[in-house]
Amino acid sequence: MSRRMWIPLGAVILVVNAVQWVVAEAITAAAWTSPPYSYARNYISDLGVPDCGARFQGRDICSPDHALMNTSFMLEGILFAAGVLLLARLVEGRARRVVIALAVAHGVGMVLVGLFHGSESGPSFGLALHVGGAGVGILCANTLAILAGSLRSLGLPSAYRVFSVTIGALGLVSVALVGVSESMAGVLERGSVYSWLLWSAVTGVLVLARYVRRPAVVENVLA
Repeated sequence: MSRRMWIPLGAVILVVNAVQWVVAEAITAAAWTSPPYSYARNYISDLGVPDCGARFQGRDICSPDHALMNTSFMLEGILFAAGVLLLARLVEGRARRVVIALAVAHGVGMVLVGLFHGSESGPSFGLALHVGGAGVGILCANTLAILAGSLRSLGLPSAYRVFSVTIGALGLVSVALVGVSESMAGVLERGSVYSWLLWSAVTGVLVLARYVRRPAVVENVLA
């Protein structure tokens, strides 16, 4: 594959990554009918718990399509890391190493989220790995969004940089507030996750559009 094709490939991967998560989450949530899944109250991780009828932290859990959501968790980590690593060729110097480290750490964290579900019914270390992986994944992805907003080497408009910093900061604020309100726990958690999913989609679309309009510029950057 030509080196200049790595950039549009990375952009497409980031868009696909965001879409696959949203679709998998919607399908898994729709299959949860007893009791109905609540986007406001239930955590995303509840969708990956395999034990129907379990009760965890006051929430009744029954996710028939848990395998789909756990697969999506792991796929997200792999796709996010792959997409960012490909786009990292647009970043120079120390910033590139930081971007790569954040992307890989996020990927590892999300794979752990998918492998170990968020309840106490699994192995004794499973819940700790799930929570730890989720924490690393959320913090690294939102930090990466903020960092991307400070980089002019991406060649994206100033409005994107404002968006990137803002959405990453909102994601970090949201995760800090998780647990403040039990009735809004799902909303706050989603604020910390949908932030990086939206960042992935917007970044992918803008980088791809820039490449389509000015492929020679991207090729020069990679040279």
